[in-house]
Amino acid sequence: MNKLEAFGYIAAQAARGEITFPTSVNAVLRLQRALDDPDCHVEEAIRLVLAEPQLAARTVAMANTAGFGGNSSMPVSNVRAAVTRIGYRRLRSLVACLAVRQFGNRIVDPGLRAKAEQLWEHSTQVAALAYSLARHVTSANPDTAMFAGIVHEVGGFYLLSRADEFPGLLEDDTENWGELCEDVVSAEVMKKLAIPPLVAAAIGEMRGGLLNMPPDNLLDTLLLANEYAPVQSPLGKQAPPPPDGECVLDLVLDEDTLRLVRDEACEIAHAMGDAVLV
Repeated sequence: MNKLEAFGYIAAQAARGEITFPTSVNAVLRLQRALDDPDCHVEEAIRLVLAEPQLAARTVAMANTAGFGGNSSMPVSNVRAAVTRIGYRRLRSLVACLAVRQFGNRIVDPGLRAKAEQLWEHSTQVAALAYSLARHVTSANPDTAMFAGIVHEVGGFYLLSRADEFPGLLEDDTENWGELCEDVVSAEVMKKLAIPPLVAAAIGEMRGGLLNMPPDNLLDTLLLANEYAPVQSPLGKQAPPPPDGECVLDLVLDEDTLRLVRDEACEIAHAMGDAVLV
């Protein structure tokens, strides 16, 4: 099967809704559904978080960042305090982090794993920047912006997880990659993951999307975060950000605010975890 046939095969599967996830992803999705239940008591949420050591560690780390109300004089040191501080909506974003990372479980090829690691690092940076930009620049909901940033490349992670089956699938084919991932696969993967329509629509509009001035919605927030993420996506084309002093953000915020956004985002991205796949 050549590359185009492989693209067509995967795209046709996606169009039919035949999206299969690794077992570990399905386990995380069960956790997500439990936390989304309006009747889920805080004690049950704490139990569920404690059952996932990575999630527990990241929840405490996130709660101790300045962007989420943490401070060095009174750090939280347990899951109960962390869940209370960050709340269920932010916990959902951390669960999404865990689900996205799990796609790397079935990637065997070292080159593909390296791409997945870079894509994960890019995604955490976009998520953190989106959160901070929403707080300080745009009118988007910060928690929604962070969640959208985490999952904005989930179609890429899915295709990377399938690429072992089709050697050379993602080599030197960025145009077909964009069309397949963003127009077909991403939409179906997001549907399977029950991504809220508002978030899915903004992600779907990112390719070729135009920035409003001043930036004022979720799409604008994602476009800015994606442009200024220090690590670029290994899939598709992304122009490097302009140097300081020539940034489009200079039109809507001063240097001190821009520095605050970047510093805050750096801390939050670090709390989400490094790029090593499990």
